[in-house]
Amino acid sequence: MRTFNNILQLGVKELQSLWHDKILLGLIAFMFTVGIYTGATSSSLELNNAPIAFVDEDHSPLSSRMEQAFYPPYFNKPKLIARNGIDQELDNGKSTFVVTIPPSFEQDLLAGRQPEIGVDIDATRMTQAFIGAGYIRSIINDEVNNHVGRAPATLITPVRFVIRALFNPNLNGIWFGGIMEIMTNITMLSIILTGAALIREREHGTIEHLLVMPLSPFEIMAAKIWSNGLVVLISASISLFLVVQGFLDVPIAGSVPLFLAGAAIYLFATTSIGIFLGTIARSMPQLGLLVILLIVPMQLLSGGMTPRESMPDIVQRIMLVSPTTYFVKFSQSILYRGAGLDVVWPDFAAVAAIGATLFIVALLRFRKSITMIQA
Repeated sequence: MRTFNNILQLGVKELQSLWHDKILLGLIAFMFTVGIYTGATSSSLELNNAPIAFVDEDHSPLSSRMEQAFYPPYFNKPKLIARNGIDQELDNGKSTFVVTIPPSFEQDLLAGRQPEIGVDIDATRMTQAFIGAGYIRSIINDEVNNHVGRAPATLITPVRFVIRALFNPNLNGIWFGGIMEIMTNITMLSIILTGAALIREREHGTIEHLLVMPLSPFEIMAAKIWSNGLVVLISASISLFLVVQGFLDVPIAGSVPLFLAGAAIYLFATTSIGIFLGTIARSMPQLGLLVILLIVPMQLLSGGMTPRESMPDIVQRIMLVSPTTYFVKFSQSILYRGAGLDVVWPDFAAVAAIGATLFIVALLRFRKSITMIQA
């Protein structure tokens, strides 16, 4: 009971110390509000209000039909320009795409010939140009096939694919981006806060005060872990409801309490990493550099940005020791696909085992650093 009471009291002290650190409080508030919103909306890869122009030299019902097929939110309302104005339109950045419909296009098409439509693209807008070219090809092909009464697929196969997107039926990247930003911020802030808490003790000279008290390294470390982990968990919960579900209007397919339970287990692992880094770094700038070196591979290779199956086998095996790999996996299963505990419990167990190992390693390092201070 005395150990539990010491951990509780020290944790409360950590919360009070964090409350008076306005910079860290501002960082937490920013990352779980503005950071989530801007990260989700800016990382969207969908075409959004792309400026497009048409050079209509056919003036046929089909060409008019194709022009009317481009509308928001993917494209702006097309504007008509002359052929000699194409270069100026692209050079001035007024349009990203210029579609040229040649004379007698509809007549040649109905006669069985294969007329070509020209598309000029401003490739300096790389992402929008690449995605938009596919959109334009698909829209024009659909309109041509519908106009001449031709089936879009001429190859008959015994297999018929029917695609249904149960989560995010419109494939809106903001839905995925908002949830992934929460996962990223949980990882980053939990490491930073616990590492900063230890460095703050050393810089303020209060670590020596703790050493003369009847406290064990386990109690000091456990207090920092539960208090800072609780702050991150509460912040993530508020952000999930207010920012993701509120401002971004992203529906959650699964159980939020189950996700938060898994996040709590994951925080046990990441806060232990923060303690370990805090014993190595001697200042906040050093901690920031160490966090960058660690957080980048953890996030890039966890499967959140690219599928793990597309990575080399050796990378997949190495990342099995990272708690982020399992965190991303069960978070996506719960929030995207509505998975229950019967599906994600192996990932929960893996994160708990990795967290226990990291806690022991961090505790041994913490004891060693305390011994050096006492000496």
